[in-house]
Amino acid sequence: MIIPPRFSKATYRKRSRCLSVVVFPDQESVFQAYRLLYHHGISLEHLAIVGQGFNSPERVGLRKPLAIIGRKSLQCAIAACSVGVAVAIAAKLWWSLPVDWPLLLAVVAGVSSLVGVLLGGVLSLLGEGTAASVYRHHLQRGHYLLMVEGSEDVIRLGQEVLDYYAALSPY
Repeated sequence: MIIPPRFSKATYRKRSRCLSVVVFPDQESVFQAYRLLYHHGISLEHLAIVGQGFNSPERVGLRKPLAIIGRKSLQCAIAACSVGVAVAIAAKLWWSLPVDWPLLLAVVAGVSSLVGVLLGGVLSLLGEGTAASVYRHHLQRGHYLLMVEGSEDVIRLGQEVLDYYAALSPY
């Protein structure tokens, strides 16, 4: 069986865009790192500074944790409700259950939606919501974020440059 390229595993493993976020304590150090990365050949289109006086978190796509949790919970609830209703219909037709259709569908849809909401909330808390919370916490404390977005090579170069110069810094 031949798998079209857009559905092959290699396509999913190879990401064209990656993101790296570094937290800095003040405006001077983040801007110095920004200039340093530019000096080492990373284009300004791959760099963004987030913080007071620069880009807002919303402008660079850093959503609020509650918005992330709500969106993921809704997606999981819809998916779980759909699967639950499909399973209820299949079970009713397969085993000829002596239950009213409306009651069966309402109970299964409600229970599966509730499970979906809880599962979506937990998954978003453990994943994307946690990272967003950490970065927003740093921003609320007056720190700055330097975001590098691009190919894996751009991200690797940025991390090597920042790691090298951070090792030389006494702070």
